[in-house]
Amino acid sequence: MKSSTSRLTSSLFLLRISTFLVLGMWTLDKFVNPQHGSSIFERYYQIPGLSNSTVYIVGIIQAAIILAFLVGFKKRLSYGLVLIMHTVSTVSAWNKYLNPWEVPNLLFFAAFPMLAALIALYLLRDEDTLLTVSSK
Repeated sequence: MKSSTSRLTSSLFLLRISTFLVLGMWTLDKFVNPQHGSSIFERYYQIPGLSNSTVYIVGIIQAAIILAFLVGFKKRLSYGLVLIMHTVSTVSAWNKYLNPWEVPNLLFFAAFPMLAALIALYLLRDEDTLLTVSSK
């Protein structure tokens, strides 16, 4: 039977990998379809008219942050930045939560368990040691 420490580290690892998968797809989208990235910035963050080059730069920065998060590099910083990014993303969609029955608004509610997972990862970052480059 696994120890509680082993179960905790395994659980945190799964949370980190699964949230990275979502963030990774959002990041990859900026490179595959920069026009979509630009429209997201306009619609949710009120930043209109981003060029493809600017979306690529944002994607590069985001990729560096989420890769640091994936490998557990500088956890306080990388986990914190990922938490902030997702918090801003969740809050920016506030109007979707007001009308959940309009398609596809119900899907936006998935942001909340992911936000909770990222809060848990940030608070328990020192215990998240499975396949990380550092323990701090």
